[in-house]
Amino acid sequence: MNSTAASEIDDGLAAPVPVVLVTGMSGAGKSTALKVLEDLGYEAIDNLPLYLLSRLLAPKDDGLSAARLDAVAVDVDIRTRDFGATAFLSGIQPLAARDDLALKVLFLDCDDNVLRRRYTETRRRHPLASDRPVTDGIAHERQLMSKLRDNADLVIDSSHLAIPEFRQLMTQHFALDSGPEMAVTVTSFSYRRGLPREADLVFDVRFLANPHYVEDLRAHSGMDDDVAAYIEKDPAFGPFFESLSSMLVILLPHYAREGKSYLTVAVGCTGGRHRSVYVAERLTGELGDHGHAVSVHHRDLTSENK
Repeated sequence: MNSTAASEIDDGLAAPVPVVLVTGMSGAGKSTALKVLEDLGYEAIDNLPLYLLSRLLAPKDDGLSAARLDAVAVDVDIRTRDFGATAFLSGIQPLAARDDLALKVLFLDCDDNVLRRRYTETRRRHPLASDRPVTDGIAHERQLMSKLRDNADLVIDSSHLAIPEFRQLMTQHFALDSGPEMAVTVTSFSYRRGLPREADLVFDVRFLANPHYVEDLRAHSGMDDDVAAYIEKDPAFGPFFESLSSMLVILLPHYAREGKSYLTVAVGCTGGRHRSVYVAERLTGELGDHGHAVSVHHRDLTSENK
C-alpha cells in the first residue's frame, strides 16, 4: 500500500464516488450504455427526475442519503420529468464541485440518418414526434440537446459502432479499478434436453468412451472416482482436454477485454451424467488454477439421479 492510500485510510477519507450521468440523443444507445455501466459495477438508475438527483447523491451525514454508494450511473434525458439542458447543467454544478464525487457527463450522439433508420426498423415512435415524422423529432431534440452536448465531459458517437466495440469503448472510459472481473460458469448438459440457452461456447464430448455402457459405472456420475478413471483411460481424453483448457486460458482474457461480464462454457454429452460432468469439473479446476473466477453447474445431473 502506498503512503498516500495509507494516509487517506488513517485520516478516514474515502475515495470520490464515480458518478456517470448518461444523456444524449434518443436512439443513440443510452439504454445499452446504462447496462454496460451496470455490468461494470455501477448502481444504474434509469430516467431519474432531476430534483431527486441531488438527494440520491447527498452526503451520507446530511440525513438525506440512506448509504454511501460505491459508483452511480444515471440516465437523464428528455423523457425525464422537468428535464431541460439549462436546468440540467445548472443543477449539476454543485455536484461537480464536491470533493466526494467524481462526476462525468456522457453524451451519446448518432448521425441523424442512422437514428432515422433505427426508428424505422424498430417501428418505435420518437419521444418528440408522436404525431409527426421521426425526422422532425430528431431535429427538435438535437436543438434542445445542443448545449448539453457542448458541455459534456465525453461524447461518444454510436453511428458506426457495433455493440462489442461500444462495450469496449465504455469499459476503457468507465471501468472501476475494483470492478468485478468476468464471471465464468462451466455447465454440463445432456444433448437430449437441448443446448443451454445461456451458453457462449459449447463443446461436445460424446466422442469419449461412454461409462453408461459399463454396468458398474452406469449408476455413478462424472463426480465419482471410478467414472473419472474410466474416462481418463480413453486415449482421446488427454490431448482433447489439454487443447481445450489451453485454448480457453488464451481466450478468456480477450472476452474480458471486450467488456463481457459473464461467460458460460457448456460441455455436453448424451445423458449429461458422466462425460460432460467430469470434463466440466476438470475444466473448472483448471481455469480456477489460472486465476479466473469460475463456478460449475450440472444442469441435468439432478439429485434423484445421483
